[in-house]
Amino acid sequence: MQTRAIIEAALAVKERGIDVHPEIMIPLVGSLKEIQNQADVINITAAKVFEEQGRSVAYKVGTMIEVPRAALTADQIATVADFFSFGTNDLTQMTFGFSRDDAPKFLKFYKEHGVIKTDPFEVLDQEGVGQLVRMGVEKGRATKPELKVGICGEHGGEPSSVKFCAKLGMNYVSCSPFRVPIARVAAAQAAIE
Repeated sequence: MQTRAIIEAALAVKERGIDVHPEIMIPLVGSLKEIQNQADVINITAAKVFEEQGRSVAYKVGTMIEVPRAALTADQIATVADFFSFGTNDLTQMTFGFSRDDAPKFLKFYKEHGVIKTDPFEVLDQEGVGQLVRMGVEKGRATKPELKVGICGEHGGEPSSVKFCAKLGMNYVSCSPFRVPIARVAAAQAAIE
């Protein structure tokens, strides 16, 4: 249903003369077979819509890397995915093993007692979560050098996290609208550095 809606909307916009490039993102995959299964559903549905309408539009299928296993098997996942978007909020939860909802109850204590320096939901944990992101980028691009890669989440609007992503050669960061100015400044600083 979602693929049909995206493809039909893209065709309608294209019909009006607007150049459109839909990207369909599959969330929460952890294995090649999982993304392949969902990509097959997307591709079959898109082909049906193209046949029904007698026209087509180019589209891409990618995934949100938010499960540690996806970062570990990114080389395999990249055989199917046209792009990766690292969902660092969920990746942080799953890597640390604690809930974003419950964490505020003890993270203040952790910071006060030197267990952590910063809240990992505010500033990307470059030692742990960041290494999964680095591994995912490197493995994905080892399979598919032109792989489009970015992050999505609150880390996309935090300066040190944006700079980390820039050093990894990411193509974009995505964050909530009120963080966009901060992200743009951080990205510009990273480019200068």
